[in-house]
Amino acid sequence: MKAGTIATHFCACVAIFYAWRAAGFAPGWIRVPLVETVEDAPPVSIVVPARDEERSIERCVRSLLAQTIPDFELIVVDDRSTDGTRAILERLAGENARLRVIAGQPLPAGWIGKTWAMHQGAAAARGEWLLFTDADSVHSPASVTSSLAFARSRHADAVSTITHQELGSLAERAILPSILGLIFFSQGNFDQLNDPGETRRALANGQYVFVSRRAYDGVGGHAALRGEIVEDVELARRFKGDGRFRLLMAAGEQLASVRMYHSFGEIWNGFSKNIYFGPRGNLWALGGGLVFIATVSFLPPLLALNAAVRRRPFEALEALMTSAALIATGGWGMASVGMDRRLGWFQPVGTAVLAAITVNSTFAVLSGRGVEWRGRRYRGSALDARDGDASRSRRSA
Repeated sequence: MKAGTIATHFCACVAIFYAWRAAGFAPGWIRVPLVETVEDAPPVSIVVPARDEERSIERCVRSLLAQTIPDFELIVVDDRSTDGTRAILERLAGENARLRVIAGQPLPAGWIGKTWAMHQGAAAARGEWLLFTDADSVHSPASVTSSLAFARSRHADAVSTITHQELGSLAERAILPSILGLIFFSQGNFDQLNDPGETRRALANGQYVFVSRRAYDGVGGHAALRGEIVEDVELARRFKGDGRFRLLMAAGEQLASVRMYHSFGEIWNGFSKNIYFGPRGNLWALGGGLVFIATVSFLPPLLALNAAVRRRPFEALEALMTSAALIATGGWGMASVGMDRRLGWFQPVGTAVLAAITVNSTFAVLSGRGVEWRGRRYRGSALDARDGDASRSRRSA
């Protein structure tokens, strides 16, 4: 049997597995229902890290100030922004006393910028519950009350949700859904993620983490995550490893929406920052992931073209049907989280870009060049950067 034929059969088997695995996500899918009010609501502190967020910070802050929960405060940590973020925040703080703006301190050695900003915000917070959310998010007025009611009804100490993704440019529509879908696909379904016994499967979405103060302090807060680029996943791992507190992952598209990136360059840089560190730099996992990504993206169309050139019509048809099945599965997954099913047609493109990002991220870290985000460069297996600097440090054993 020729190599092309073997590869085509292999891709077809992977497509069947991909569809079967995707179908397994539906039964355990849980959503946070919208709840306008809750009785005996405790004080809640909302913490937003903001570094050079003049593009989105005002709509984020205004949506959070409109929360229906009676006792809350909004703390925005201006993480040494160099644009107009601070001026916007000061103007908004003058309009509403609930908003507290904290001037971020210089980044200490051993810390990632975002974790340092959230640590400072949490230290200033007075709430019994904390909501950590990103500056590019927009929230429903019932976002906090809904999360609190859901946590109480499920006896959870923390809730993290999948947010609605706003997709503007062609690059966002073509690439982001497939990347986000594969990341979620690789972690497991809600049943697995929310099963305390499944300690190998842990996931949280840093765009929306609602956690009790007791649980947050119990696992060490962001101080315990100081050197973690993918701090949300590490937080989930710590909850599962600790065993005393219950973190639930759920769908919350109606609670908050996020526009993560606005261009291909932002997508490339943003995910290059994260991809290598998701599997903790495990090269075997990264290599296996690349093989899988290739089989669900560009390899089937290439095999179909090769078979057609070599006049193997049945092999070409098998490869084309494999690609069609992958596109259909991707479209179904996107529709299940409120996206346009037609975006599934971009599935081969989005996953191929993810493969390229994975290679770039791995090479950047292993070569010592490091990854850059918002003016800070991070290098090594444990990362450190100083403001406006590209210094290197190593994680202590």
